[in-house]
Amino acid sequence: MTFDKLKPALLLGPLVLFLGLAYLVPFLGVMQWSVTLPQPGFSQYGKAVSDPLIQSVFIRTFRICLIVTICAVAAAYAIAYVWVRGTPAQRLVTELCILIPFWISVLTRAFGWVALLSNRGLINTWLQSAGIISEPLTMVRNEFGVVLGMTHFLIPFAVFPIASAMRSLDERVFLAARGMGASRLRIFWSIFVPMTLPGILGAGLTVFVFALGFFITPAILGGGRSVMIAELIYLRIFQSPDWGLGAAISVLLMLFVGLLLILMLRLVRPNRMLG
Repeated sequence: MTFDKLKPALLLGPLVLFLGLAYLVPFLGVMQWSVTLPQPGFSQYGKAVSDPLIQSVFIRTFRICLIVTICAVAAAYAIAYVWVRGTPAQRLVTELCILIPFWISVLTRAFGWVALLSNRGLINTWLQSAGIISEPLTMVRNEFGVVLGMTHFLIPFAVFPIASAMRSLDERVFLAARGMGASRLRIFWSIFVPMTLPGILGAGLTVFVFALGFFITPAILGGGRSVMIAELIYLRIFQSPDWGLGAAISVLLMLFVGLLLILMLRLVRPNRMLG
């Protein structure tokens, strides 16, 4: 085997080694906890599947993640459209709005939403002073605040695959449709959106997987009333403590994410999702 054929393996070797040490080894340790603590066996998996409390947390997590995915992808699509097809000034402003949130930590954003949405926050104070409402609106310590905070954080991650898909479109297709008498609205819904569908699927998958593992935002904006899977795992491991059950829930979550990725990759090729 020549050196040229070995180059890809040599270049990828350190990355594969790093990923194995950083992700695979800890995950194998968590799997070991799930079948050895507090005693050997698969009883913790049975408890994780049959416990009504854990079932309700899984259902709540999937519901919140689905709502967040729909909202984030819809907002990201509009932002990406302006970023790709807007005027130079619009593109510059949009690009700043996309990049600046990456410089702000998730913790700062979560407390910022608390300052805005709490009973004595800026929004309720302004609405009461304007006479629009007499009692403060409950916008935190519930699912509304969790969805809003998570959507705000995940929109930039959804913009990039959608924008990449939009940039790869052939403008001649739109010119041909325009020449055949199609309106702008007809071109958008019948041609533009279907051609960017792989980017939408990629953005949806990215947002949904990220949302499944959210911890800080639901913990702060949910206030313990909208517990999601990541927070439940934290409570089981660090406060109960019930390391075996927490590990079993973690493994089930990882298996679900893996199956979701496999299903998505079978439906859409990765290069199409990224444009």
